[in-house]
Amino acid sequence: MHLYETHLPVADTEAAKQFYIDVVRLEFAYRDPGRDIVFLWAGDARRSMLGLWGPGTEYGREFQICHLAFAMELPELLGAGARLRQSGIHTTNFMGETTIEPSVIGWMPAAQLYFADRDGHALEFIALLNDPADPGFVGPLSKWQQKH
Repeated sequence: MHLYETHLPVADTEAAKQFYIDVVRLEFAYRDPGRDIVFLWAGDARRSMLGLWGPGTEYGREFQICHLAFAMELPELLGAGARLRQSGIHTTNFMGETTIEPSVIGWMPAAQLYFADRDGHALEFIALLNDPADPGFVGPLSKWQQKH
């Protein structure tokens, strides 16, 4: 089982579409010609989808900030901070500190980096780690790697 789709209200579907293609690296799937909705593929083989709903749609009018996490492998996550920073995107760790170094939540364990889209939605790039869980650990990936 996996999560197949989720949807976000956005102020401008075209601008949001470009952000998710250029920054998050999703693939364009479809633009509904009758409604202000754009669909994007997340991952390979149409495994997951993101819908972006403009302000003229019922879902888009009910604007609320949402959180999405995109899973990736650790090497990709390690390069994401610098890539996002070069694109002018502010990144933080789990503690909200400005950094390009991923943080680790030890109970999962997983490394993650946080940023926001053009509409203020909270986005996360996350990589599950193959190390044993350490429920008491929350901190920088570099400290996790020294400890484990």
